[in-house]
Amino acid sequence: MNNNNTLRLLACGLWLGAQAGAAVAADPAPLGATLTPVGAEMAGSKDGRIPAWKNEAQATEGWAWGKLRKDFWKYKDDKALYTINAANAAQHAAQLTPGQLALLKQNPGFQMDVYPTRRSCGVPDFVADNTRKNASIAKLGDDGWSLKAAVVPGYPFPIPANGAQAMLNMKMRYHGVGVDYQNGNTFVSPRRGSEDWIQAGFEQTYFYPWGKKGAGTLAEAGNVEYYTYFSYKSPVALAGQALAANIYLDSPNTETFYYFPGQRRVRRLPAYAYDAPQIGFENQYLLDETIMFTGTLDRFDWKLAGKKEILVPYNVFGAYDFKARIKDVVQRNALASSHRRYELHRVWVVEATVKQGARHVSPKRTYYLDEDGWNAVLAEDYDVQGALWKVREGYLVPAYETGTCDVLAFAQYNLPEGRYIFDFNTVGAGADVRWLTDTKGERMKASFFTSENLRAISDR
Repeated sequence: MNNNNTLRLLACGLWLGAQAGAAVAADPAPLGATLTPVGAEMAGSKDGRIPAWKNEAQATEGWAWGKLRKDFWKYKDDKALYTINAANAAQHAAQLTPGQLALLKQNPGFQMDVYPTRRSCGVPDFVADNTRKNASIAKLGDDGWSLKAAVVPGYPFPIPANGAQAMLNMKMRYHGVGVDYQNGNTFVSPRRGSEDWIQAGFEQTYFYPWGKKGAGTLAEAGNVEYYTYFSYKSPVALAGQALAANIYLDSPNTETFYYFPGQRRVRRLPAYAYDAPQIGFENQYLLDETIMFTGTLDRFDWKLAGKKEILVPYNVFGAYDFKARIKDVVQRNALASSHRRYELHRVWVVEATVKQGARHVSPKRTYYLDEDGWNAVLAEDYDVQGALWKVREGYLVPAYETGTCDVLAFAQYNLPEGRYIFDFNTVGAGADVRWLTDTKGERMKASFFTSENLRAISDR
């Protein structure tokens, strides 16, 4: 698709998106022709830096879970093309975001090693087929943000008409039926003048009931985005605390249950959502910042601001290196550049502004969604004075189990306080994250994620 066609499509989409809650059918004909099966531009960029998309296997023969993904990646021998740092950032400003420019300027030693662009996000045939159906079937609710109808698993709005539709593509990206962490890590860097890190170990399981192979309806899956179970293993102050939550696609009424070992009881936490600080992280981490964005869309108006070619974290295997030494990766001001990778990609830009009458500590946000897999690869949060506050990087990696790509591990930089979070990583954990494609096991059932079961399986 040429740039003129893209702009016409976008302009049409933005006008349609102004009709709150409107059910707008898109023409599926471009999917698989000028657009990829999930709505990205099939062609490469004019300058050739972004190649044409191909649905190709990214893992070489011999990979199995438990082996390092990076060792079996098709392009593991890539070399960096150039490096961006504070000294030369201005030369590359056209392909950087405001958040990235701020990181380069304010974060001592922060640099970006830029590699050849590899469009690693494939899509299984059944997801492609369902996505094509969704172009004319998927519907938003009358509220303008909820997802009311879709064929699953599939991206509901491959040709998005507004920002809410684009964000729902991000939320409904294909992960299989679940994601499982045996050993995950959360790191929070020290306050200025201190050397005291927060390091928490956890186990966590996500269950996506709509992710089963084949074709189904969202209604049959119960309009649940995901169920999740989480339990801290360390440090001592957090160990034993556990959570079970149900997140819905058509209701802001999240069901969140939390087990407190000191009280030996499960409590429902109806307000533990949106901009509530996560327990144990010194107000550095809000609930809806998890994996770039988590929760319902109802507190913001979402504007589809266009598409850009920018340098984004991509094929970042270093964030999932479970054999690496933590001290070699998690450094004082940022992750080691050796474990980050940047490539030039086209992204959708979505601007979120808090709704009139609603509240949020970050009333303005910007999200950058990779066109090939609808993953949020960058995000920026602004404070109530309108100043840039937090910058998030989502570390995209090919998920060999599903044939797609995903963002789980991410870093968040608090610019005014000079601190950062690195979460959902497996660095030094001794075990990889696993994407699940079948429903075997007790954790792939809704009954596992109830308050009763949380109490039964938690430490006494």
